[in-house]
Amino acid sequence: MAMEHRVDPLFQPLSKKGQANVISRPSLSNGQQVIRKLAKNKLAMLGLFIITALVAMAIIGPNLVPYSYSDQSLLTKNQEVSSEHWFGTDELGRDMFARTWYGARISLTIGVVAALIDLVIGVTVGGIAGYMAGRGKRGDRIDTIIMRVIEVLYGLPYLLVVILLMVVMEPGILTIIIALSATGWVGMARLVRGQILQLKNQEFILAAQVLGAKFNRILLKHLIPNTFGVIIVNLTFTIPSAIFAESFLSFLGLGVQAPVASWGTMTNDALGVILTGDWWRLFFPALMISLTMFAFNVFGDGLQDALDPRLRD
Repeated sequence: MAMEHRVDPLFQPLSKKGQANVISRPSLSNGQQVIRKLAKNKLAMLGLFIITALVAMAIIGPNLVPYSYSDQSLLTKNQEVSSEHWFGTDELGRDMFARTWYGARISLTIGVVAALIDLVIGVTVGGIAGYMAGRGKRGDRIDTIIMRVIEVLYGLPYLLVVILLMVVMEPGILTIIIALSATGWVGMARLVRGQILQLKNQEFILAAQVLGAKFNRILLKHLIPNTFGVIIVNLTFTIPSAIFAESFLSFLGLGVQAPVASWGTMTNDALGVILTGDWWRLFFPALMISLTMFAFNVFGDGLQDALDPRLRD
């Protein structure tokens, strides 16, 4: 008696000619895969939503109330949260809602601009050092000089350097940005140099060199674009660090000066609320600083996972 032949349903023969060449799902570009992976990360999307909301409120927030961030009225000082003053008022009767969102403009601007300056300087210096390393005596000398400068700056306490510059220079927004950028680029430079050292001996770089590509083209067209993932992730962590540093300096009285408001100056002005019970004066600027730090960090973590090809589906 012949044995009955059973076909596993998972291994059915193709019924249509050419069906073997059908792709099960459309291919995605690298950018589309990053966006798809990032969109699945709910915590990263929450961070992106908070960042977007903070930026939007920094733009339109001060215009939602009929008060300026600098309007003073002793008749309305230290008023609690109400329908008239949504975030209450401070000791000079200034509307806390207007000051909070005007302060967001200052804090976010300083954080973003300082981070972008760190990005430009760090990528340039780190890229040159990484590419020149191992390219003869001249290249090694350039790399050595750059790295010794970076190591000296890296060994200095970051906030100490910033505070010293703030004391020497006239206080202001530009001074804060210069102070934060003075040594802030060092970490980015070291990171980019390490990435360049890994990439420069790969086949596509050697092929470009054989074809006669010059130093500028290899660095700008091949090496740096292949480090964008690491650079962008590091940038998302640099921005909140700069915002926190600005808030700390303003808290110490070395930041922006009155009547200009930032989250740091507002927390400094609210030091005595523990004794007086005017909790809203400290709560709202501290909340904004905390939300900003949280949002950028979780978004940066999600972006790091999305850019990692080892974690792709």
